[in-house]
Amino acid sequence: MPVDDDTIRLGQFLKLANLIESGSEAKTVIAAGLVRVNDEVELRRGRQLQVGDVVALAGHQARVSAG
Repeated sequence: MPVDDDTIRLGQFLKLANLIESGSEAKTVIAAGLVRVNDEVELRRGRQLQVGDVVALAGHQARVSAG
Protein backbone atom coordinates (compact mmCIF):
# COMPACT_ATOMS: atom_id res chain seq x y z
CA MET A 1 0.00 0.00 0.00
CA PRO A 2 1.72 3.23 -1.10
CA VAL A 3 1.94 6.19 1.29
CA ASP A 4 2.83 9.78 0.41
CA ASP A 5 5.04 10.57 3.43
CA ASP A 6 8.05 8.72 4.79
CA THR A 7 5.97 7.37 7.68
CA ILE A 8 2.32 6.72 8.52
CA ARG A 9 0.60 5.88 11.80
CA LEU A 10 -0.64 2.32 12.23
CA GLY A 11 -4.27 3.33 12.79
CA GLN A 12 -4.28 5.41 9.60
CA PHE A 13 -2.61 2.67 7.59
CA LEU A 14 -5.12 0.02 8.66
CA LYS A 15 -7.92 2.15 7.23
CA LEU A 16 -6.00 3.19 4.10
CA ALA A 17 -5.19 -0.46 3.34
CA ASN A 18 -8.86 -1.42 3.81
CA LEU A 19 -8.03 -3.81 6.64
CA ILE A 20 -10.65 -2.02 8.80
CA GLU A 21 -13.59 0.28 8.13
CA SER A 22 -13.17 3.03 10.75
CA GLY A 23 -10.74 4.66 13.12
CA SER A 24 -12.66 3.39 16.12
CA GLU A 25 -12.31 -0.15 14.79
CA ALA A 26 -8.53 0.40 14.64
CA LYS A 27 -8.46 1.20 18.34
CA THR A 28 -10.43 -1.95 19.13
CA VAL A 29 -8.42 -4.45 17.05
CA ILE A 30 -5.06 -2.99 18.11
CA ALA A 31 -5.98 -3.02 21.82
CA ALA A 32 -7.15 -6.63 21.46
CA GLY A 33 -3.70 -7.65 20.16
CA LEU A 34 -5.03 -8.67 16.75
CA VAL A 35 -2.63 -6.54 14.68
CA ARG A 36 0.90 -7.64 13.85
CA VAL A 37 3.65 -5.45 12.44
CA ASN A 38 6.60 -7.33 10.96
CA ASP A 39 5.26 -10.49 12.61
CA GLU A 40 5.12 -8.98 16.12
CA VAL A 41 1.96 -8.01 18.01
CA GLU A 42 1.60 -4.21 18.10
CA LEU A 43 -0.52 -2.49 20.75
CA ARG A 44 0.23 1.16 19.85
CA ARG A 45 -2.23 2.77 17.43
CA GLY A 46 0.22 5.63 16.90
CA ARG A 47 3.12 3.38 15.91
CA GLN A 48 4.99 5.00 13.04
CA LEU A 49 5.24 2.62 10.09
CA GLN A 50 7.97 2.97 7.50
CA VAL A 51 8.38 1.74 3.94
CA GLY A 52 8.84 -2.03 3.98
CA ASP A 53 6.85 -2.70 7.16
CA VAL A 54 4.26 -5.48 6.84
CA VAL A 55 0.96 -5.17 8.73
CA ALA A 56 -1.23 -8.23 9.27
CA LEU A 57 -4.80 -8.51 10.54
CA ALA A 58 -7.23 -11.43 10.33
CA GLY A 59 -5.23 -13.33 7.73
CA HIS A 60 -4.71 -10.29 5.48
CA GLN A 61 -1.41 -8.51 4.98
CA ALA A 62 -0.39 -5.15 3.57
CA ARG A 63 3.12 -3.81 3.01
CA VAL A 64 3.94 -0.12 3.35
CA SER A 65 5.45 1.15 0.10
CA ALA A 66 6.60 4.55 -1.13
CA GLY A 67 3.95 6.63 -2.90
